Amino acid sequence: VEVFTRYLALELGTRSITVNVVAPGAIFGGGAMQDTPEIREYVASITALGRVGLPDDIGGVVAFLCSEEAKWVNGQRLELTGGMTL
Repeated sequence: VEVFTRYLALELGTRSITVNVVAPGAIFGGGAMQDTPEIREYVASITALGRVGLPDDIGGVVAFLCSEEAKWVNGQRLELTGGMTL
């Protein structure tokens, strides 16, 4: 996906189309991630922010990438992990 992102960024850049990829970490709240108190505690313990990720943590970044303010962000992989395993 990362290589394809960079390829598309090059191909579509002349049309002012940006291409980026979001790589979320362990996100809790309705997805495929098993959600138990023990897993939440473990994930929080290996995350620099000291908590688990929630859908809103990802949504704001995606909204930013779709905004005019992100027009100079292109061909990037944005890792959204809260600093997991730093």
